[in-house]
Amino acid sequence: MPLPRPSLPRPHRHDLLIAFAGFAVGVLFWSYGLYTTGDRVFGQRWAALVPLAAMTGAEVLRRVAPRTALAVGTVALVGDQFTNGNLATVLMFTDVVYAAVVYGTPAQARRVPYTTALVTVATTVTFLVWWQNAIALLVGAITGMLSLLPAVTGSVVRNHREAAEAARLRAEQTALLAEMDRAQAVVAERARMARELHDMVANHLSAIAIHSTAALSLDDPGTTRQALTVIRENSVAGLAEMRRLIGLLRDSGAETEPAATASLAGLDTLVAQARANGAASGLRFVLDDARRDGPALPAPVELAAYRIAQEALTNALKHAAPGEVRVALARAHGVLRVTVTSPYGERPGPRAPGSGAGLVGMRERVALLGGSLEAGAVAGNGDDGAGAWRVWRVRAELPVDVSEEERA
Repeated sequence: MPLPRPSLPRPHRHDLLIAFAGFAVGVLFWSYGLYTTGDRVFGQRWAALVPLAAMTGAEVLRRVAPRTALAVGTVALVGDQFTNGNLATVLMFTDVVYAAVVYGTPAQARRVPYTTALVTVATTVTFLVWWQNAIALLVGAITGMLSLLPAVTGSVVRNHREAAEAARLRAEQTALLAEMDRAQAVVAERARMARELHDMVANHLSAIAIHSTAALSLDDPGTTRQALTVIRENSVAGLAEMRRLIGLLRDSGAETEPAATASLAGLDTLVAQARANGAASGLRFVLDDARRDGPALPAPVELAAYRIAQEALTNALKHAAPGEVRVALARAHGVLRVTVTSPYGERPGPRAPGSGAGLVGMRERVALLGGSLEAGAVAGNGDDGAGAWRVWRVRAELPVDVSEEERA
């Protein structure tokens, strides 16, 4: 099967108009006998039309094939010197040189100005040696006007166009980077909102699910009343947290008073709440705060530590076997360590359903602060109160500002 021939580029319509106008003006000059020279090798009147027609063809190709147009135009200009000459042929040649620089390849755009400069100098020197009078300088000036000046003009125009194109590309890249930053900021904000929503509400909803299950499964009025009391307390607290979060989202663009941020100062209350929620499941909660006195922790570190402990306690309420759940805090060598251990054993199923987003949220919080997180079953030492040889341990290490540690 024969390969298809490559289609020839179609001339630009502006080039066709330029070529037609140049040819029409040339024919007008020719009809009135307006020539550029006197007697030449080809003195016939029609001979001047041949270079004019060739130059017209070069004008047609000035944009789609600038190298070919320059070659054809150069031959036509040289041929015009052997006829009576036509001013339109000379003027169209200057446009062909200009187009060769503007629309040609980068290498051609660099070579044409240097080549025309050499031609101008060579022509001036040659005629100066031959004639030895000032007319040679006039011929050199005319040669420069017909070749060097259009080439330099085309080089200036091309440089301006390339600078404008580079500026446009930089603007597009800046807009693209801005859009990427905006998209990443939206994703990061959505992830932060998801973590906050999960950490604030999941604990209350887990307690509600656990105690509602107990109230439905036990036929004891006292236990049912106690479970309903816990359910009401957690539902009210969860609703308050939801309202606070919705208020923050709605008023994010307004000037409002800063809302209280969760910190380790409220960890006692969190453990006490978990103790009340997990008592019916045989869970005991202990807080072991071994931090030494020192400068205050950065707010992001306190918030992350609080949320990690909160999520670990929520998971213990859902999955831990009866026994002791211990929350331990320690700070040393520029690191805040948060460790939560709970009894690990075989259970028929969780006390409350989970989404699996808790560990993901903890890892994201730790990663944002450049820390590390370990979560999994480990061997217990048997005397830690866990009541089992295996415990589930969540341990997070959050870097603290080293300068603060050094000043302590």
